[in-house]
Amino acid sequence: MTAPPSPATGAWRAGHPPGRRRWVALPPLDLESGARLTGARLAYETWGEPAPDGSNAVLVLHALTGDAHVRGPAGPGHPSAGWWEGVVGPGLALDTDRWFVVAPNALGGCQGSTGPADPAPDGRAWGGRFPALGVRDLVRAELALAAELGVDRWAAVIGGSLGGMRALEWAVDQPERVASALLLCCGAAATAEQIAWSSTQLHAIRADPDWLGGDYHHLPPGRGPHAGLGLARRIAHLTYRSPQELQDRFGAAAQDGEDPAAGGRYAVESYLDHHAAKLVRRFDAASYVRLTQAMSGHDVGRGRGGVAAALRRVRGRVLVAGVDSDRLFPPAEQRALAAGLGTTARVLRSPHGHDGFLVEIDQVSAAVRAVLATP
Repeated sequence: MTAPPSPATGAWRAGHPPGRRRWVALPPLDLESGARLTGARLAYETWGEPAPDGSNAVLVLHALTGDAHVRGPAGPGHPSAGWWEGVVGPGLALDTDRWFVVAPNALGGCQGSTGPADPAPDGRAWGGRFPALGVRDLVRAELALAAELGVDRWAAVIGGSLGGMRALEWAVDQPERVASALLLCCGAAATAEQIAWSSTQLHAIRADPDWLGGDYHHLPPGRGPHAGLGLARRIAHLTYRSPQELQDRFGAAAQDGEDPAAGGRYAVESYLDHHAAKLVRRFDAASYVRLTQAMSGHDVGRGRGGVAAALRRVRGRVLVAGVDSDRLFPPAEQRALAAGLGTTARVLRSPHGHDGFLVEIDQVSAAVRAVLATP
């Protein structure tokens, strides 16, 4: 059966089933770019019950193309199953019988929080007019969520990749409000190579004829920057997985029933095509651009006297962990970050590269339990 044509955007939009989402209205936000964003809201999900004093609240922050749906099946309103099913839930590392787990969709994202696919004050989709964001802006929006929930201090802030950058920013910018933090597969500042990989992906999106400067949200199904976003995903996915894993899984094998010599695909090409098609149906290209730019601008030391001075602001217990086969955020970055925080980095053993923090559930769970353990 042929799949129906993809909509111009895979974003959640008003009128779609809400699923488990709830929303908090944000105050006017003065962004790092100098723009002011008004009328925005943040989508989030929660699991467990808050203690009367809010002391059991844990903030979980997603990566670039993640969302607030940390736990739960795919279904109406949720295009994908929870991305940390084995970590969050009753009896698991983030035991929802004990902890009140809160997961927001990042500001600028596309699964319920205000982003480029949403209406601007003039009623048209923001599109390319949506203001540039920094990691600090995402955290300022999350501060409003904490206020809405009555959380004065998080028992832990946990995240990987973009989520790890946000968790670090929380610990530096709001040191009295973070009792502990788990920083997975991230560094203190974006590197030249990370910026270069991201730039290549953004060029792919912007080169799509249906990008239209980011103003494509009005296009009919079958139109939109699908090819550009799909190419960006293919590039990104190569940085998320390790060379050895790709070799072991695929080698130079042909895709079943196809002959590369006759124009068919290799198995690894089919794998990348699959991930590209999945993302196009559940994500928004302009959100991808804005959040990728936020990652490239990540520098916890900017305006704080440098990275070393910024890290000295942290007051909570911090566990830093990386994946030994991660080529996007290699373990040397976690070692440097941990040294600046006066601790040592934990190394997760995995053939899965950067995505190891999503795949190696047992090792990640051990790190979560460690950061939540009573000191």
